[in-house]
Amino acid sequence: MHLSGKKIILAVTGSIAAYKTPDLVRAFVKAGAEVKVIMTPSASDFVSPLSLATVSKHPVLSNVSDGSSWNNHVELGRWADAMVVAPCSANTLGKLANGLCDNLVCAVYLSAACPVFIAPAMDEDMWLHPATKANLQKVKSFGNHIIPVGHGELASGLFGEGRMAEPSDIVQHFSRFFSDQADKPLIGVHALVTAGPTYERIDPVRFIGNFSTGKMGIAIAESLLDRGADVTLVLGPTHLQPSNSTIKVVRVESGQEMYFASLEAFKTARISILAAAVADYRPDEVAPEKIKKQDSAFSLSMTRTTDILASLGKIKREDQVLVGFALETNNEHSNALKKLHEKNADLIVLNSLQDEGAGFGHDTNKVTILDASGEHVTLPLQSKKEVAEAIVNHILDLRHVEKAV
Repeated sequence: MHLSGKKIILAVTGSIAAYKTPDLVRAFVKAGAEVKVIMTPSASDFVSPLSLATVSKHPVLSNVSDGSSWNNHVELGRWADAMVVAPCSANTLGKLANGLCDNLVCAVYLSAACPVFIAPAMDEDMWLHPATKANLQKVKSFGNHIIPVGHGELASGLFGEGRMAEPSDIVQHFSRFFSDQADKPLIGVHALVTAGPTYERIDPVRFIGNFSTGKMGIAIAESLLDRGADVTLVLGPTHLQPSNSTIKVVRVESGQEMYFASLEAFKTARISILAAAVADYRPDEVAPEKIKKQDSAFSLSMTRTTDILASLGKIKREDQVLVGFALETNNEHSNALKKLHEKNADLIVLNSLQDEGAGFGHDTNKVTILDASGEHVTLPLQSKKEVAEAIVNHILDLRHVEKAV
């Protein structure tokens, strides 16, 4: 078991399945966890608070205030390594999905700074109702973990889906989660990755762009996901996409669109890796109709695009790690180091078009990773997946990365 020393909040709601919760607390405690129990007012109709207090060895709380003191839901939400709502009734599920807060369980849920698990329990007709399905999708979209219901005899006397998972199954679920977490140091960390080219329109049919495919950035996004991060990928115009649908993809076309999307994601991102090949210039004006071919020479007035790396570097907090990419054709090392310092990045990943098998369009890459102290590591030519893993490993080795993760 991987629960030794873990702090768990068990939130019990008004369901007949609440009779299983003393056994659930015992199983958690036997696995080495410390458990604090909170309840909705109606839960006490199905299980005794005294029983839960006895097996957990902690007072059971059911009200935000008992008249003489305040039960600090924020403190509870920050105390725990994980919270589980078991059983979670259809009523409570609807409240969690919509941010309602009329009892202690909902207040602690909204304050929880830890992973939240939900073990639904209800009759089959309620479980299969479209409203329940919609609420499940909403709570899952918030990053919560749903423990699957079982099939069997229900309180109505019918047989079907909707039974709360057995206590032993819930404990096994937690054990697997914390086992995986040991191999995923970025669980709970939001990461931003930019990838692909940008297209700067000249007229309705023409644009200025580059040959980037987004392969490197997508590989980085997938490597971050493998380490447990919640990943937002701001992706320029490319036919490629991540293989894992868990990655949140924000599709953009122009450099300005990429800037605004990156700025929004950066607000909550702890790790940001800007691998996109953003156009440095855009036309001053975009013609409303296709520009006709002329006999004389054609010139185009251009304006600098927003420097996304420099912009984010100016507002970077201490708890954020910022990584940029540099594609150079001459004086590679000195130009990359200059870019790192001027733009307040933590790392710069240097690509050189001089290296065969590296750069745009290839499945392989060869990079040098430079940090602010001037130290650098040059990787051999290898797959972009391997390069991505090396970049993420380098980020995790940074001295201040613990502030981010």
